[in-house]
Amino acid sequence: MTTESNKNNWQRTFAFIWVGQLFSTITSSVVSFAIIFWLSVRTGSAEVLAYSTLASMMPHLVLGLFTGVLIDRWNRKRIMIIADMYVAALTAVMAVLFYTGNVHLGFIYTLLALRSIGSAFHSPAMEASVPLLAPEDRLMRVAGVNNMIFSVSTIAAPAIAALFISIFDMTWVLMLDVIGALIACTSLLFVTIPNPVKAPEGETDVNQGSLKAEFRKFFMEFRQGIHEIKKRRGIMWMFIFTVFASLAMVPVSTLFPLMTLDHFAGDTYKMSFIEITWGVGMLLGGVLMTLPTFKFDNVKLINSSYIVLGASFLFSGFLPPEGFYLFSGFSLIGGIAGAIFWGAFTVLLQTSIDPGVLGRVFSIHGSLIMIPAMFSLVATGYIADTIGITNTFILGGASLILIGIISFYVAQIFLSRRITSD
Repeated sequence: MTTESNKNNWQRTFAFIWVGQLFSTITSSVVSFAIIFWLSVRTGSAEVLAYSTLASMMPHLVLGLFTGVLIDRWNRKRIMIIADMYVAALTAVMAVLFYTGNVHLGFIYTLLALRSIGSAFHSPAMEASVPLLAPEDRLMRVAGVNNMIFSVSTIAAPAIAALFISIFDMTWVLMLDVIGALIACTSLLFVTIPNPVKAPEGETDVNQGSLKAEFRKFFMEFRQGIHEIKKRRGIMWMFIFTVFASLAMVPVSTLFPLMTLDHFAGDTYKMSFIEITWGVGMLLGGVLMTLPTFKFDNVKLINSSYIVLGASFLFSGFLPPEGFYLFSGFSLIGGIAGAIFWGAFTVLLQTSIDPGVLGRVFSIHGSLIMIPAMFSLVATGYIADTIGITNTFILGGASLILIGIISFYVAQIFLSRRITSD
Protein backbone atom coordinates (compact mmCIF):
# COMPACT_ATOMS: atom_id res chain seq x y z
CA MET A 1 0.00 0.00 0.00
CA THR A 2 1.08 3.56 -0.50
CA THR A 3 1.83 5.92 2.34
CA GLU A 4 -1.27 7.95 1.52
CA SER A 5 -3.42 4.81 1.58
CA ASN A 6 -2.08 3.86 5.00
CA LYS A 7 -2.82 7.36 6.22
CA ASN A 8 -6.41 7.17 5.01
CA ASN A 9 -6.84 3.71 6.53
CA TRP A 10 -5.78 4.70 10.03
CA GLN A 11 -7.93 7.82 9.94
CA ARG A 12 -10.94 5.78 8.82
CA THR A 13 -10.28 3.21 11.55
CA PHE A 14 -10.16 5.87 14.25
CA ALA A 15 -13.30 7.52 12.87
CA PHE A 16 -15.25 4.32 13.55
CA ILE A 17 -13.63 3.82 16.96
CA TRP A 18 -14.19 7.42 18.03
CA VAL A 19 -17.88 7.41 17.06
CA GLY A 20 -18.49 4.29 19.12
CA GLN A 21 -16.39 5.50 22.05
CA LEU A 22 -18.19 8.87 22.05
CA PHE A 23 -21.58 7.24 22.62
CA SER A 24 -20.19 4.69 25.06
CA THR A 25 -18.26 7.26 27.09
CA ILE A 26 -21.17 9.70 27.30
CA THR A 27 -23.69 7.08 28.39
CA SER A 28 -21.28 5.52 30.91
CA SER A 29 -20.51 8.97 32.31
CA VAL A 30 -24.21 9.79 32.62
CA VAL A 31 -24.71 6.59 34.61
CA SER A 32 -21.66 7.25 36.80
CA PHE A 33 -22.75 10.79 37.62
CA ALA A 34 -26.32 9.66 38.21
CA ILE A 35 -25.08 7.14 40.77
CA ILE A 36 -22.85 9.77 42.43
CA PHE A 37 -25.70 12.30 42.57
CA TRP A 38 -28.10 9.67 43.89
CA LEU A 39 -25.67 8.65 46.64
CA SER A 40 -24.81 12.29 47.48
CA VAL A 41 -28.45 13.35 47.78
CA ARG A 42 -29.64 10.20 49.58
CA THR A 43 -26.76 9.91 52.06
CA GLY A 44 -24.75 13.17 52.07
CA SER A 45 -21.86 11.04 53.31
CA ALA A 46 -18.21 11.39 52.27
CA GLU A 47 -17.63 7.82 53.41
CA VAL A 48 -20.33 6.43 51.12
CA LEU A 49 -18.83 8.26 48.13
CA ALA A 50 -15.37 7.02 49.10
CA TYR A 51 -16.49 3.40 49.51
CA SER A 52 -18.39 3.42 46.22
CA THR A 53 -15.25 4.68 44.46
CA LEU A 54 -13.18 2.10 46.35
CA ALA A 55 -15.52 -0.67 45.19
CA SER A 56 -15.03 0.53 41.61
CA MET A 57 -11.25 0.36 41.97
CA MET A 58 -10.48 -2.77 44.00
CA PRO A 59 -10.93 -5.49 41.31
CA HIS A 60 -9.18 -3.31 38.73
CA LEU A 61 -6.30 -2.86 41.17
CA VAL A 62 -5.82 -6.59 41.72
CA LEU A 63 -6.60 -7.90 38.24
CA GLY A 64 -4.91 -5.04 36.42
CA LEU A 65 -1.52 -6.34 37.46
CA PHE A 66 -2.14 -9.45 35.35
CA THR A 67 -4.69 -8.57 32.65
CA GLY A 68 -1.94 -7.04 30.51
CA VAL A 69 -0.45 -10.49 29.93
CA LEU A 70 -3.75 -11.66 28.45
CA ILE A 71 -4.20 -8.42 26.49
CA ASP A 72 -0.79 -8.90 24.85
CA ARG A 73 -1.70 -12.54 24.08
CA TRP A 74 -5.30 -12.33 22.92
CA ASN A 75 -7.15 -10.52 20.15
CA ARG A 76 -7.43 -6.94 21.42
CA LYS A 77 -10.51 -6.09 19.39
CA ARG A 78 -12.35 -9.10 20.83
CA ILE A 79 -11.25 -8.13 24.35
CA MET A 80 -12.74 -4.65 23.99
CA ILE A 81 -16.06 -5.94 22.63
CA ILE A 82 -16.45 -8.57 25.37
CA ALA A 83 -15.47 -6.07 28.08
CA ASP A 84 -18.07 -3.56 26.83
CA MET A 85 -20.82 -6.17 26.74
CA TYR A 86 -19.88 -7.47 30.20
CA VAL A 87 -20.16 -3.99 31.73
CA ALA A 88 -23.47 -3.41 29.94
CA ALA A 89 -24.88 -6.67 31.35
CA LEU A 90 -23.98 -5.66 34.91
CA THR A 91 -25.53 -2.23 34.41
CA ALA A 92 -28.70 -3.97 33.26
CA VAL A 93 -28.70 -5.98 36.49
CA MET A 94 -28.39 -2.76 38.47
CA ALA A 95 -31.30 -1.31 36.50
CA VAL A 96 -33.45 -4.32 37.43
CA LEU A 97 -32.62 -3.79 41.12
CA PHE A 98 -33.79 -0.18 40.92
CA TYR A 99 -36.91 -1.28 39.04
CA THR A 100 -37.83 -3.82 41.71
CA GLY A 101 -36.93 -1.49 44.57
CA ASN A 102 -34.21 -3.80 45.95
CA VAL A 103 -31.62 -1.04 46.13
CA HIS A 104 -29.12 -1.43 48.94
CA LEU A 105 -25.67 0.08 49.29
CA GLY A 106 -24.17 -3.40 49.44
CA PHE A 107 -25.68 -4.29 46.05
CA ILE A 108 -24.42 -1.05 44.52
CA TYR A 109 -20.90 -1.59 45.89
CA THR A 110 -20.86 -5.18 44.55
CA LEU A 111 -22.02 -4.27 41.05
CA LEU A 112 -19.61 -1.32 40.85
CA ALA A 113 -16.81 -3.70 41.80
CA LEU A 114 -17.80 -6.26 39.17
CA ARG A 115 -18.07 -3.53 36.52
CA SER A 116 -14.45 -2.51 37.13
CA ILE A 117 -13.28 -5.93 35.92
CA GLY A 118 -14.36 -4.92 32.43
CA SER A 119 -12.38 -1.68 32.56
CA ALA A 120 -9.30 -3.63 33.73
CA PHE A 121 -9.33 -5.25 30.28
CA HIS A 122 -10.82 -2.56 28.04
CA SER A 123 -8.69 0.51 28.88
CA PRO A 124 -5.22 -1.09 28.57
CA ALA A 125 -6.29 -2.93 25.41
CA MET A 126 -7.38 0.33 23.77
CA GLU A 127 -4.31 2.31 24.87
CA ALA A 128 -1.91 -0.46 23.82
CA SER A 129 -3.55 -0.69 20.37
CA VAL A 130 -3.14 2.97 19.43
CA PRO A 131 0.56 2.82 18.38
CA LEU A 132 -0.32 -0.08 16.07
CA LEU A 133 -3.02 1.99 14.35
CA ALA A 134 -1.56 5.49 14.01
CA PRO A 135 1.82 6.89 12.88
CA GLU A 136 4.07 7.94 15.75
CA ASP A 137 4.00 11.63 14.79
CA ARG A 138 0.18 11.59 15.12
CA LEU A 139 -0.03 9.97 18.56
CA MET A 140 -0.35 13.30 20.41
CA ARG A 141 -3.25 14.26 18.12
CA VAL A 142 -4.90 10.91 18.76
CA ALA A 143 -4.44 11.45 22.51
CA GLY A 144 -5.94 14.91 22.10
CA VAL A 145 -9.03 13.59 20.33
CA ASN A 146 -9.43 10.84 22.95
CA ASN A 147 -9.32 13.51 25.66
CA MET A 148 -11.81 15.61 23.72
CA ILE A 149 -14.23 12.66 23.62
CA PHE A 150 -13.81 12.13 27.35
CA SER A 151 -14.22 15.84 28.04
CA VAL A 152 -17.36 16.12 25.89
CA SER A 153 -18.85 13.35 28.00
CA THR A 154 -17.73 15.17 31.15
CA ILE A 155 -19.43 18.35 29.93
CA ALA A 156 -22.66 16.72 28.79
CA ALA A 157 -23.02 13.86 31.27
CA PRO A 158 -23.50 15.82 34.54
CA ALA A 159 -26.23 17.98 33.03
CA ILE A 160 -27.93 14.99 31.44
CA ALA A 161 -27.62 12.98 34.66
CA ALA A 162 -29.03 15.81 36.80
CA LEU A 163 -31.92 16.26 34.36
CA PHE A 164 -32.68 12.56 33.93
CA ILE A 165 -32.66 11.61 37.63
CA SER A 166 -35.10 14.45 38.26
CA ILE A 167 -37.64 13.32 35.64
CA PHE A 168 -36.94 9.59 35.10
CA ASP A 169 -36.59 6.58 37.31
CA MET A 170 -32.97 5.43 37.80
CA THR A 171 -33.84 2.25 35.91
CA TRP A 172 -34.12 4.08 32.60
CA VAL A 173 -31.06 6.23 33.28
CA LEU A 174 -28.98 3.08 33.82
CA MET A 175 -30.22 1.54 30.57
CA LEU A 176 -28.43 4.32 28.66
CA ASP A 177 -25.16 2.54 29.42
CA VAL A 178 -26.45 -0.61 27.73
CA ILE A 179 -27.34 1.34 24.59
CA GLY A 180 -23.93 3.04 24.53
CA ALA A 181 -22.11 -0.28 24.86
CA LEU A 182 -24.07 -1.77 21.95
CA ILE A 183 -23.11 1.19 19.74
CA ALA A 184 -19.43 0.92 20.75
CA CYS A 185 -19.33 -2.81 20.03
CA THR A 186 -21.02 -2.33 16.66
CA SER A 187 -18.47 0.30 15.63
CA LEU A 188 -15.59 -2.04 16.52
CA LEU A 189 -17.00 -4.71 14.20
CA PHE A 190 -16.18 -2.46 11.22
CA VAL A 191 -12.48 -1.99 11.99
CA THR A 192 -9.35 -4.13 12.02
CA ILE A 193 -7.13 -3.80 15.09
CA PRO A 194 -3.78 -5.53 14.56
CA ASN A 195 -2.13 -7.50 17.33
CA PRO A 196 1.56 -6.89 18.08
CA VAL A 197 4.30 -9.18 16.87
CA LYS A 198 5.17 -11.36 19.83
CA ALA A 199 8.72 -11.74 20.98
CA PRO A 200 10.23 -15.25 20.67
CA GLU A 201 9.63 -17.49 23.67
CA GLY A 202 12.57 -17.60 26.05
CA GLU A 203 11.81 -21.18 27.17
CA THR A 204 10.59 -24.13 25.14
CA ASP A 205 8.90 -26.18 27.86
CA VAL A 206 6.32 -23.52 28.69
CA ASN A 207 4.26 -24.48 25.64
CA GLN A 208 3.76 -28.14 26.52
CA GLY A 209 0.06 -27.65 27.35
CA SER A 210 0.10 -28.63 31.03
CA LEU A 211 -1.47 -26.37 33.63
CA LYS A 212 1.89 -25.96 35.37
CA ALA A 213 3.56 -24.98 32.10
CA GLU A 214 0.79 -22.49 31.37
CA PHE A 215 1.28 -20.83 34.75
CA ARG A 216 5.02 -20.69 34.14
CA LYS A 217 4.45 -19.03 30.79
CA PHE A 218 1.96 -16.56 32.28
CA PHE A 219 4.28 -15.36 35.04
CA MET A 220 7.26 -15.31 32.69
CA GLU A 221 5.32 -12.89 30.46
CA PHE A 222 4.28 -10.87 33.50
CA ARG A 223 7.93 -10.54 34.56
CA GLN A 224 8.77 -9.35 31.05
CA GLY A 225 6.41 -6.42 31.60
CA ILE A 226 8.04 -5.60 34.95
CA HIS A 227 11.49 -5.84 33.35
CA GLU A 228 10.41 -3.48 30.55
CA ILE A 229 9.67 -0.82 33.18
CA LYS A 230 12.72 -1.44 35.37
CA LYS A 231 15.25 -1.33 32.55
CA ARG A 232 14.11 2.20 31.62
CA ARG A 233 14.88 4.19 34.74
CA GLY A 234 13.13 7.29 33.46
CA ILE A 235 9.86 5.41 32.97
CA MET A 236 10.27 3.81 36.38
CA TRP A 237 10.62 7.22 38.03
CA MET A 238 7.57 8.49 36.13
CA PHE A 239 5.61 5.54 37.51
CA ILE A 240 6.76 6.35 41.05
CA PHE A 241 5.69 9.99 40.78
CA THR A 242 2.27 9.11 39.35
CA VAL A 243 1.75 6.73 42.30
CA PHE A 244 2.38 9.56 44.77
CA ALA A 245 0.27 11.93 42.67
CA SER A 246 -2.61 9.47 42.86
CA LEU A 247 -2.27 9.45 46.65
CA ALA A 248 -2.73 13.23 46.63
CA MET A 249 -5.43 13.51 43.95
CA VAL A 250 -7.93 10.80 44.83
CA PRO A 251 -9.28 12.27 48.12
CA VAL A 252 -9.68 15.66 46.44
CA SER A 253 -11.46 14.30 43.36
CA THR A 254 -13.77 12.23 45.56
CA LEU A 255 -14.75 15.29 47.60
CA PHE A 256 -15.62 17.57 44.66
CA PRO A 257 -19.41 16.98 45.01
CA LEU A 258 -19.35 17.58 48.77
CA MET A 259 -17.12 20.65 48.34
CA THR A 260 -19.90 22.13 46.21
CA LEU A 261 -22.70 20.99 48.51
CA ASP A 262 -21.19 21.79 51.90
CA HIS A 263 -18.63 24.56 51.52
CA PHE A 264 -20.36 26.50 48.73
CA ALA A 265 -23.92 25.63 49.83
CA GLY A 266 -24.68 24.30 46.35
CA ASP A 267 -27.16 21.82 44.94
CA THR A 268 -27.29 19.13 42.26
CA TYR A 269 -27.15 21.67 39.47
CA LYS A 270 -24.08 23.40 40.92
CA MET A 271 -22.41 19.99 41.23
CA SER A 272 -23.18 19.49 37.55
CA PHE A 273 -21.83 22.94 36.72
CA ILE A 274 -18.46 22.13 38.31
CA GLU A 275 -18.22 18.83 36.45
CA ILE A 276 -19.11 20.60 33.21
CA THR A 277 -16.48 23.27 33.86
CA TRP A 278 -13.84 20.60 34.47
CA GLY A 279 -14.95 18.93 31.23
CA VAL A 280 -14.64 22.19 29.28
CA GLY A 281 -11.09 22.47 30.59
CA MET A 282 -10.33 18.94 29.41
CA LEU A 283 -11.86 19.75 26.04
CA LEU A 284 -9.62 22.81 25.69
CA GLY A 285 -6.62 20.71 26.68
CA GLY A 286 -7.58 18.10 24.08
CA VAL A 287 -7.99 20.77 21.39
CA LEU A 288 -4.54 22.16 22.21
CA MET A 289 -2.98 18.71 21.79
CA THR A 290 -4.50 18.26 18.32
CA LEU A 291 -2.93 21.48 17.00
CA PRO A 292 0.07 20.93 14.67
CA THR A 293 1.96 23.64 16.59
CA PHE A 294 1.58 21.76 19.90
CA LYS A 295 5.06 20.27 19.97
CA PHE A 296 6.55 20.24 23.45
CA ASP A 297 8.68 17.88 25.45
CA ASN A 298 6.33 15.28 26.96
CA VAL A 299 8.32 14.98 30.18
CA LYS A 300 8.24 18.74 30.81
CA LEU A 301 4.51 18.80 30.04
CA ILE A 302 3.90 16.06 32.63
CA ASN A 303 5.98 17.76 35.33
CA SER A 304 4.38 21.16 34.67
CA SER A 305 0.90 19.64 34.76
CA TYR A 306 1.50 18.41 38.32
CA ILE A 307 2.23 21.98 39.39
CA VAL A 308 -0.72 23.59 37.57
CA LEU A 309 -3.20 20.95 38.74
CA GLY A 310 -1.88 21.20 42.30
CA ALA A 311 -2.23 24.98 42.25
CA SER A 312 -5.87 24.70 41.13
CA PHE A 313 -6.61 22.45 44.13
CA LEU A 314 -4.59 24.58 46.55
CA PHE A 315 -6.24 27.88 45.64
CA SER A 316 -9.69 26.26 45.68
CA GLY A 317 -9.12 25.24 49.29
CA PHE A 318 -8.52 28.85 50.33
CA LEU A 319 -11.74 30.18 48.77
CA PRO A 320 -14.50 31.57 51.02
CA PRO A 321 -18.06 30.12 50.81
CA GLU A 322 -19.07 32.88 48.37
CA GLY A 323 -16.24 32.00 45.98
CA PHE A 324 -18.09 29.36 43.98
CA TYR A 325 -17.42 30.91 40.58
CA LEU A 326 -13.70 31.24 41.33
CA PHE A 327 -13.86 27.56 42.24
CA SER A 328 -15.30 26.85 38.81
CA GLY A 329 -12.46 28.88 37.23
CA PHE A 330 -9.84 26.84 39.05
CA SER A 331 -11.68 23.68 37.98
CA LEU A 332 -11.41 24.85 34.37
CA ILE A 333 -7.63 25.27 34.73
CA GLY A 334 -7.37 21.91 36.48
CA GLY A 335 -9.22 20.24 33.61
CA ILE A 336 -6.79 21.67 31.05
CA ALA A 337 -3.79 20.49 33.09
CA GLY A 338 -5.33 17.06 33.65
CA ALA A 339 -5.96 16.50 29.94
CA ILE A 340 -2.46 17.55 28.93
CA PHE A 341 -0.91 15.44 31.69
CA TRP A 342 -2.68 12.25 30.72
CA GLY A 343 -2.20 12.81 26.98
CA ALA A 344 1.54 13.45 27.37
CA PHE A 345 1.99 10.50 29.74
CA THR A 346 0.12 8.11 27.42
CA VAL A 347 2.13 9.18 24.37
CA LEU A 348 5.37 8.88 26.36
CA LEU A 349 4.60 5.24 27.12
CA GLN A 350 3.39 4.51 23.58
CA THR A 351 6.63 5.84 22.07
CA SER A 352 8.99 4.38 24.70
CA ILE A 353 7.75 0.80 25.12
CA ASP A 354 7.73 -2.14 22.71
CA PRO A 355 4.11 -2.61 21.47
CA GLY A 356 4.38 -6.32 22.25
CA VAL A 357 4.48 -5.61 26.00
CA LEU A 358 2.57 -2.32 26.05
CA GLY A 359 -0.63 -3.95 27.30
CA ARG A 360 1.25 -5.23 30.34
CA VAL A 361 2.86 -1.85 31.02
CA PHE A 362 -0.45 0.02 30.83
CA SER A 363 -2.26 -2.50 33.03
CA ILE A 364 0.55 -2.56 35.62
CA HIS A 365 0.57 1.24 35.75
CA GLY A 366 -3.21 1.32 36.12
CA SER A 367 -2.99 -0.97 39.13
CA LEU A 368 -0.01 0.81 40.69
CA ILE A 369 -1.75 4.18 40.80
CA MET A 370 -4.79 2.55 42.39
CA ILE A 371 -2.86 1.09 45.35
CA PRO A 372 -2.27 4.44 47.13
CA ALA A 373 -5.63 5.67 45.88
CA MET A 374 -7.30 2.79 47.73
CA PHE A 375 -5.74 3.82 51.05
CA SER A 376 -6.64 7.45 50.37
CA LEU A 377 -10.25 6.50 49.76
CA VAL A 378 -10.48 4.49 52.98
CA ALA A 379 -9.27 7.56 54.86
CA THR A 380 -11.27 10.12 52.86
CA GLY A 381 -14.22 10.23 55.25
CA TYR A 382 -11.90 10.52 58.25
CA ILE A 383 -9.81 13.22 56.54
CA ALA A 384 -12.88 15.25 55.54
CA ASP A 385 -14.40 15.01 59.03
CA THR A 386 -11.10 15.65 60.85
CA ILE A 387 -9.27 18.36 58.90
CA GLY A 388 -12.17 19.55 56.73
CA ILE A 389 -12.91 19.39 53.01
CA THR A 390 -11.14 22.67 52.18
CA ASN A 391 -7.99 21.60 54.03
CA THR A 392 -8.05 18.36 52.06
CA PHE A 393 -7.92 20.43 48.86
CA ILE A 394 -5.04 22.50 50.26
CA LEU A 395 -3.03 19.47 51.36
CA GLY A 396 -3.62 17.58 48.09
CA GLY A 397 -2.73 20.62 45.98
CA ALA A 398 0.46 21.36 47.90
CA SER A 399 1.54 17.72 47.53
CA LEU A 400 1.06 17.80 43.74
CA ILE A 401 3.05 21.03 43.44
CA LEU A 402 5.88 19.46 45.44
CA ILE A 403 5.84 16.36 43.20
CA GLY A 404 6.03 18.54 40.09
CA ILE A 405 8.98 20.54 41.43
CA ILE A 406 10.93 17.44 42.53
CA SER A 407 10.33 15.70 39.20
CA PHE A 408 12.17 18.48 37.36
CA TYR A 409 15.30 17.63 39.35
CA VAL A 410 15.33 13.89 38.59
CA ALA A 411 17.62 13.73 35.57
CA GLN A 412 16.79 10.12 34.66
CA ILE A 413 13.21 11.09 33.79
CA PHE A 414 14.48 13.10 30.84
CA LEU A 415 16.18 9.99 29.41
CA SER A 416 12.88 8.13 28.86
CA ARG A 417 12.45 9.23 25.28
CA ARG A 418 12.80 6.25 22.97
CA ILE A 419 12.89 2.50 22.94
CA THR A 420 16.40 1.25 23.55
CA SER A 421 17.75 -2.25 23.12
CA ASP A 422 19.47 -3.54 26.22
